[in-house]
Amino acid sequence: MVSLARKLTRIRGAVGKGGRRRDNALMSETERGCRRFLTAFTLLLVGAASAQAHGEWLFRETAIMGTRCAVELWTDDRAHGLALIDDVFAEMRRIDALMSTYKPESELSRLNARAGRRPVQVSAELFDLIETAVDYSRVTHGAFDITYASVGYLYDFRSHKRPGSAAIATGLANVDYRKLKFSAGPRTLAFMNPGMRIDLGGIAKGYAVDRGIAILQRAGVKDAMVNAGGDTRILGDRRGQPWMVGVRDPNDRDKVALRIPLENASISTSGDYERFFDEGGVRYHHIIDPKTGDSARALRSATVIATTSLRADALSTSVFVLGPERGIELINELGDVDAVVVTPEGKLLYSNGLAPP
Repeated sequence: MVSLARKLTRIRGAVGKGGRRRDNALMSETERGCRRFLTAFTLLLVGAASAQAHGEWLFRETAIMGTRCAVELWTDDRAHGLALIDDVFAEMRRIDALMSTYKPESELSRLNARAGRRPVQVSAELFDLIETAVDYSRVTHGAFDITYASVGYLYDFRSHKRPGSAAIATGLANVDYRKLKFSAGPRTLAFMNPGMRIDLGGIAKGYAVDRGIAILQRAGVKDAMVNAGGDTRILGDRRGQPWMVGVRDPNDRDKVALRIPLENASISTSGDYERFFDEGGVRYHHIIDPKTGDSARALRSATVIATTSLRADALSTSVFVLGPERGIELINELGDVDAVVVTPEGKLLYSNGLAPP
C-alpha cells in the first residue's frame, strides 16, 4: 500500500561561537582538540551547504505521444542533468514510434494491418507489453481491453464524429482480449477475428514514464518527476518534502479537486475532459467501455496511485470504465494500490487507503 502520510524528519545541527580568545600557551590539549573538532565540523557544514547551493532543479516539457510530457530532476551537474532529460524524451519518442496507432509505419500499426490474416512476428518489447495488457484484462474482468480499438478507431474526436449503432455492433463482435493468439516460441501474435484491432493507449504512456524513470535511476538521480499526460511517476521526494500532485477538477482545468502528497510513487488520472466532444447534451470521449462500444459515463475522473506508472495507467482506465462502486471495490481487493474518483455529481469517493479519517 502506498503511504501518503509519511512523516518527514530532518536532522539539523548548530555550531555556536566560542568564548573569549585565550592565549594558545594556556590552552590544554583537550581544549585544542575540541577547537580542531569544531573547526572541522564547521567546514563540513559549510561544504554541505555549498553543495546544496550548487544543486538545482531542472525542468523541461515537450509534446510527445500526442500529449504534454515533462521531466524535472535535481542535479549538481547542469550539463549532465540536461542530457538525461534529453535521454528520457528520446526514449519516449522511441516508444511512440513503436506503439502509436497514428503512425502507419509503427510496429503496432503493421501488426494491426496483418495479424487478422496470419500470425505476425513482433519484437520482444511489444510482445511482452501486449501480454501484460492482457493480464490486466483478466484482473479487471475485461474492463481493460486493448481490443476495444476494434470500435474505438471509428471515433474521431477532433472532427466530432462518432459511429452509429450498426457500426458499433459490428465492431463489438471483434472486441475480446481472449481472441488474441500468442505463440511464445516464435514470438508471434495473431488475431482470431479478421476485423480486430488493438490500441495500447491505456498502458503505453505509463510504460514510457517507467522507462524514463529507469534511465534516471541508472544515472544515479535520486529526486525526479517524469510525466506523460495524466501519468506521473515520482522518484524520491522534493528535497525533504513530498511532491504535491493535484487531481484536476473535471469542470475547470484551472482548478484542482484535491492535492495528494507523494514520494516514490506513481499516479495516473483518466478523465472525460481530454479528448471529447459534446453532442445533444451527451459527452463522447476517448475512454471507451469495451462492453458497449460507447464512452463510459459513470465517472468524470479516476485517479490511481501505484508503485509503477504502467500499473497506475492501466488501473485508472479500468476504474473509470467500471464506475464508482465496482472500481473502488477492485482497488480495495488488489490491496497494493489506492484510488480516488469523481462522480458526475462532483462527489469524491476514496479507496480504503485514502479514505479520510
